[in-house]
Amino acid sequence: MTKHKVPKIEELIEAGVHFGHQIRRWNPKMEPYIYTVSKNVHIIDLEDTERLLKEACEFLYERAAEGKKIVFVGTKKQSKDIVKGEAVRCGAMYVNERWIGGTVTNFPTIKKNLDKLIKYIRGKETGEFEMYTKKERLLIDREVEKMNLVYGGILNLTEIPDIVFVIDPRREKTAVKEAKLAGIPVVAVVDTNADPTGIDYIIPGNDDAIKSVALLVRTVADAIEEGYNEFDRKGKAQEKKEQKEKEAQEKKEVVVTATESPVVTTDVEELEEKLVEADEPKKPVKIVEEESEDEVEVGDDSKKAKPVKKEKAKKSK
Repeated sequence: MTKHKVPKIEELIEAGVHFGHQIRRWNPKMEPYIYTVSKNVHIIDLEDTERLLKEACEFLYERAAEGKKIVFVGTKKQSKDIVKGEAVRCGAMYVNERWIGGTVTNFPTIKKNLDKLIKYIRGKETGEFEMYTKKERLLIDREVEKMNLVYGGILNLTEIPDIVFVIDPRREKTAVKEAKLAGIPVVAVVDTNADPTGIDYIIPGNDDAIKSVALLVRTVADAIEEGYNEFDRKGKAQEKKEQKEKEAQEKKEVVVTATESPVVTTDVEELEEKLVEADEPKKPVKIVEEESEDEVEVGDDSKKAKPVKKEKAKKSK
């Protein structure tokens, strides 16, 4: 379960999410999500909107908690500023001016343009272009401004995105088509005039009114932001765990006795042998001395002392 708040039906009504298009502009494939018709305008079933919005947010939360890359796509005039602001806030990327064909299906070429833009931006920051003429610097500034409008929101994209969140798939049909070809899940706010085919997570709602778009995009951005926060917490916890294991391993390696140590010198072994010998009790040693002819055996006082002769070895003749 996600920890973010999903708006209730009353909030959706207040934002005008239930207003669809005129009946003459509808797409029959959106019929399951239409509640009724009022004054020739389709009314979207907000019970479906609430349920499907919750499912989409749970999906985005789980993927963001895994660190997946999510791109917001919304180039309509009334939604481009909302898309940019919410994407930046939650840590996602965005395309709010124009979807460049091949952003997904021909990413290596797009990556070259991204690298070129990054090079220009770094060159301006480091003063690399100060040696250029005034006209050359002006041309570079114009190119940076032009490229930044198109690629500025996906500047940190190093590979194709993992998920695409679209406002009005009818307008962003190229982005949806490329995502489906690449097998990328698509989450989209779909109005009654759009074709929901190929959308993995449909959010039926008004994609023209600013209040409606702001509410739906903000809800999705909250789920993604919470998911990325969870991802950061997991990363810090894992890093802390690895640090503790490393410290424990280092402590274990330091507290090692001489016999347990993998490297024991000959001097240490000899010293240990001497210490063992010193600890052993010494056995009494019997000393036998040679007695001379003058020495006598002393007996009791009552007996006379007798001379003791030393036995001499017989010599062989």
